[in-house]
Amino acid sequence: MTHLVHAIGHMKINTNVVDAVVRESTEILGLKVTHKGDGQTWLSSNGRAVELVLVHADENSAHTIGLEALTVDAVRAAEANVASAGCTVVSREPSLSCMAAGFTFVTPEGLRFEIHTPIRDDLAARRHPTYGVSANRMDHINLLTPDPAATRRQLEIIGGLRLSERLVNDSLSWMYGGNRQHHILGLVKGKVGVHHISFEFLDASQFIRLGDTLDRFDKQMLWGPGRHRPGDNVYSYYIDPAGAMIECSSGMSLIADDANFTANVITNLERPGNVRAMNVWGTPAPLEWREFNFPFAQLG
Repeated sequence: MTHLVHAIGHMKINTNVVDAVVRESTEILGLKVTHKGDGQTWLSSNGRAVELVLVHADENSAHTIGLEALTVDAVRAAEANVASAGCTVVSREPSLSCMAAGFTFVTPEGLRFEIHTPIRDDLAARRHPTYGVSANRMDHINLLTPDPAATRRQLEIIGGLRLSERLVNDSLSWMYGGNRQHHILGLVKGKVGVHHISFEFLDASQFIRLGDTLDRFDKQMLWGPGRHRPGDNVYSYYIDPAGAMIECSSGMSLIADDANFTANVITNLERPGNVRAMNVWGTPAPLEWREFNFPFAQLG
């Protein structure tokens, strides 16, 4: 199957603490505000018009996961697959003015996705003055679903995403798109929500700066630094003012030989033997990380 979805496009969250999220996004991660108006604030780590959309709301919740396709034809092809995957199109128009085309669909489990053309990007504006750590881009999102196998089938049918790795009981799996990154989506078994939103770091020293910057905000890392064995990326996690978990990630592996790739299945699920199956450096995930859920807004 052709990869119709290429990469993560954007993440929308509802929040009633916009100013606090903006402050930490700019002064910790190093994002910049690119737009504010019509009940939304847009932030980006680079020259893209937006990566993180804050919807001004009365609650803190996940709104929509944006997935990027490279062409209008790819968007329309994905849209044509929605019904056969048992999902429902709720909008056939792009939700943001910086997209040429897009559509939004919901799954029976309560997840909401938008597949859209690339967000407008100014390559001359990748870097900007900031006191933050200067994340490079949004690179993946881990979601929570009560039926990971069903969600995986839906994403395979609609967007051509493929499995890169999974736990044998399907409680956690990873899916990749056209950019061949080990995963752009992680699927975690649980009540529908978002587990974490990940931004890429380019330099290992940024993790030191992240820890020191969090300390100045009287915050701390929830888990990390460490190195995930699935994806081989270095990571650290913290919680933002809206209650969402932010991962900072570096060095995600790539699937070079797509035609001959076989997804890995992790069979050792019991502690302590499986700890290094998840973290090469051996520090186990804390309970708060394992049970985390940033809930999706109720679909209406």
